[in-house]
Amino acid sequence: MKSRILITGGAGFIGINTAAHFIRRGWQVTLLDNLSRKGTDINLKWLSREHQKHFSFIKADVRYDQKVLDREVARHDAVIHLAAQVAVTTSIADPRADFEINILGTFNVLEAARKAKTPPVVLYSSTNKVYGNLEALKIKEQKKRYELAALPNGVPESQQLDFHSPYGCSKGAADKYVRDYARIYGIPTVVFRQSCIYGQNQFGVEDQGWVAWFIIALLSGHPLTLYGNGKQVRELLYIYDLSALYERAIEKIATVRGEAFNIGGGPGNTRSLLEFFSEMKENHGLKQKLSRAPIRQGDQKVFVSDNTKIKKILGWMPKIRVEDGIPALLSWVNENRGTIASLYLVR
Repeated sequence: MKSRILITGGAGFIGINTAAHFIRRGWQVTLLDNLSRKGTDINLKWLSREHQKHFSFIKADVRYDQKVLDREVARHDAVIHLAAQVAVTTSIADPRADFEINILGTFNVLEAARKAKTPPVVLYSSTNKVYGNLEALKIKEQKKRYELAALPNGVPESQQLDFHSPYGCSKGAADKYVRDYARIYGIPTVVFRQSCIYGQNQFGVEDQGWVAWFIIALLSGHPLTLYGNGKQVRELLYIYDLSALYERAIEKIATVRGEAFNIGGGPGNTRSLLEFFSEMKENHGLKQKLSRAPIRQGDQKVFVSDNTKIKKILGWMPKIRVEDGIPALLSWVNENRGTIASLYLVR
């Protein structure tokens, strides 16, 4: 199956890299985005330089532009729904906007699919935050990191959902809507509960996209704040591995429809914040004095995806190791320092 694909939130970090992947693979690609995210205009210019005339762009908002969604969803064979409010902190500051973007926006996409003569595949980008703080699990504190003592392979999909924070609630509710539209209306949907994704074209900020944000700040001398003790652990998944998985899931939709999968770097690609900063200093000569602040609301001490289910069903596992992905992102940031400086207003 190589045909027409619509990517909502398509000018963002994941969207623009996913668009490039599908263009290279011979798909007809349409991006839909309201361009509210910093750097989206730069991403579109990059995609135009790399893949002129091989994609189309529609400026629209999934909250308000139902007629546009109805038209575009109906004329595509697959939809990757990435348009979202993506930060826990922002959801706490403005829960209404978080609700409207993540729940109403997703509902509008699903309704467009339901009304289509031939419903397209709908792939929804969810989050590991639907599992909450994992307080019921035994979390072991080591010298430089936290560990899930009882789950050496990571958190499976059988883990109880716990929508901690407005962001967790909105993404979790949308997650359930997407799965239920497969059950009730027969829409071919699939949910990916994603962890920390990183890679080129990522203009990270303090509240989201932490790997890119820390690298940009370290290279530019921008002030950095470490929230909590720094032992928080995340797994890292390079964007190329995720984009390839999107295509495989769409092409194998009969196998995965109606399912939810945890998607991440897995146990072999984890880093605590302390470990990350130590590696930046030792391997790349990057050191920065860190300000300290209390841990933020909704922050997980540790999350690692158990990729067993997706490996068993689709044969997918991450190929790009953190040891290779971090230097690749460092190179991209160095090559684009002028553009990045204009966005962050750093010296």
